[in-house]
Amino acid sequence: MKRGGFLTGSESDAGSPRRYLGRRLVQLYVGLLLYGASSALMVRAGLGLDPWDIFHQGVSGLTGLSMGTVTIATGAVVLLLWWPLRERPGLGTVSNVVLIGLAMDATLWLTPVPHALAVRVPLLVGGVLLNGVATGMYISARFGPGPRDGLMTGLHAVTGRSVRLVRTGIEIAVLITGVLLGGSAGVGTVLYALAIGPLAQFFLRFFAVPGGQRDGRRDEGSRTPSEQAL
Repeated sequence: MKRGGFLTGSESDAGSPRRYLGRRLVQLYVGLLLYGASSALMVRAGLGLDPWDIFHQGVSGLTGLSMGTVTIATGAVVLLLWWPLRERPGLGTVSNVVLIGLAMDATLWLTPVPHALAVRVPLLVGGVLLNGVATGMYISARFGPGPRDGLMTGLHAVTGRSVRLVRTGIEIAVLITGVLLGGSAGVGTVLYALAIGPLAQFFLRFFAVPGGQRDGRRDEGSRTPSEQAL
């Protein structure tokens, strides 16, 4: 893994021809906006969130800040932790910090709070599915990992522990902290944990950009640690 400095889009995916740059940019920004929207749908469902959003919700409740604002602030703080880990941010990293929180707040503002379970359950399922689509889109664009993914891969490099073990440890710590702060865990948390891996893996292949593959199949050595963790 290259370290130190700022990673540009062309450097982060040198295997992709320049003619795919436009497609990659569209995937990056549409994916990030959909990710924020999917998180907001899960919030509106009120049936439990993913670990990081449980943390964001808990901090939001304590501070009075919007969840989107807390998401942006958390992403910025996590990005600062990259410095001692010598991780290398990309365009997607910085865009992730800003856009997901903005999209979350905008979707929460536009979406009314449902009360009927018949509405909340489809919102939850739709939010998880949309999250899988969004994850596949923005990671396949290959403009650098999100701040939380970079923390995971940085700790993996420093500690020598497997990516899956590091990711699990981070998310358990974030989940427990979020619940203690008043965040909402529930059936949605379990559904997300079970479904997001298979969904993201499917959509990573679906949205794979030509040029990062060999003979129609992604070369195992070219897969990022974020992809390998799914």
